[in-house]
Amino acid sequence: MKLFGTKEMGQDQTKQQIEKGLQLYQSNQTEKALQVWLRVLEKSNNPAGRFRVLGCLITAHSEMGRYKDMLKFAVVQIDTARELEDPDYLTESYLNLARSNEKLCEFQKTISYCKTCLNMQGTTISLQLNGQVNLSMGNAYLGLSIFQKALECFEKALRYAHNNDNKMLECRVCCSLGNFYINLKDYEKALFFPCKAAELVNDYGKGWSLKYRAMSQYYMAVAYRKLGRLEDAMECCEESMKIALQHGDRPLQAQCLLCFADIHRSHADLQMAFPRYESSMSIMTEIGNRLGQVQVLLGVAKCWLIQKEPDKALESIEKAYDLAEGLGNKLGLLKIHCLCEAIYRTKGQQQELRNHVVKFHECVEEMELYCGMCGESIGDKNHQLQALPCSHVFHLKCLQTNGTRGCPNCRRLSVKPGFV
Repeated sequence: MKLFGTKEMGQDQTKQQIEKGLQLYQSNQTEKALQVWLRVLEKSNNPAGRFRVLGCLITAHSEMGRYKDMLKFAVVQIDTARELEDPDYLTESYLNLARSNEKLCEFQKTISYCKTCLNMQGTTISLQLNGQVNLSMGNAYLGLSIFQKALECFEKALRYAHNNDNKMLECRVCCSLGNFYINLKDYEKALFFPCKAAELVNDYGKGWSLKYRAMSQYYMAVAYRKLGRLEDAMECCEESMKIALQHGDRPLQAQCLLCFADIHRSHADLQMAFPRYESSMSIMTEIGNRLGQVQVLLGVAKCWLIQKEPDKALESIEKAYDLAEGLGNKLGLLKIHCLCEAIYRTKGQQQELRNHVVKFHECVEEMELYCGMCGESIGDKNHQLQALPCSHVFHLKCLQTNGTRGCPNCRRLSVKPGFV
């Protein structure tokens, strides 16, 4: 029996202190909550309690954009899970490790840790986590511009959400699907999915964190801007930013600032756009969101082009290129080659122009960014798209015109060289 006043914290006390931290966190007293949880981590002798408090610290640091600290706690949580010798704990800790790497744009590592989760033979709890695992893996594939696999993962995550009646997960998957279709330039679907997420928040989200509302509003803002509905975009982005500021959500603040800058650029109001790109870049750099930095730099480059300053645009593009190449973000590289092509065509520099045209087409081939029916590009302008059950994507009009007897892309892949 432990004496009163002992420095170690028993099971009941650990539980009470974790709850105390959660109450502080939910009332926006984040730093106080962190102090309580760190004290539990230091003094608790209960591995299950330590595991739970590490989960709280991981979530809090994720929402604040302190991704390196998030990763540090995820690594400690894996050791704690091994101590507990329970596959459910181990699956959850590997998911947290995957999510930490996803936030730090380490997409290959994310995929690897997600696969580890899916290979673990846990109980029903582990199976319930599979939806979140597939969502994280889909986000990582999207970061690498591997669109078919990204869509496959999102569809699986959506099935898990429906089968387990998990509305929060469904809301997050809808936001990721919105982002997926923004990438491929089907702006109707890019708006449909975050609108669906916003509906879920309105219908079921009474006790949810406001971050779900903020997230859906942000993705709606991005889609509205792409559709040229700039007032709607501004309204949604303001709503999202308000929540992000209230909750100290630095990652979302950075995304909203980027969206504001893009809206001002769409209005050709560069005096308003430049400082917002700068503020967004500052936070993106601080939190380590390199994919976000690529998007900011490309926005800045487009501003310089509006001002007819191609050399300044090329400076931004060069920085974006280094980041996109380091991340393995092929869509970012494709956009860069497209911008360079336009710049060098204007400058009349034929050699550079040819280089970028060749690299642009290599990117299109590598990402399979063309419709397997008509052979035309996907993702070069706003087109309605449709995915088949295999997750290959086609122009909706081509599927409607030609019908489908199986997937032409899958058929081509199954014809082995040498047997033709």
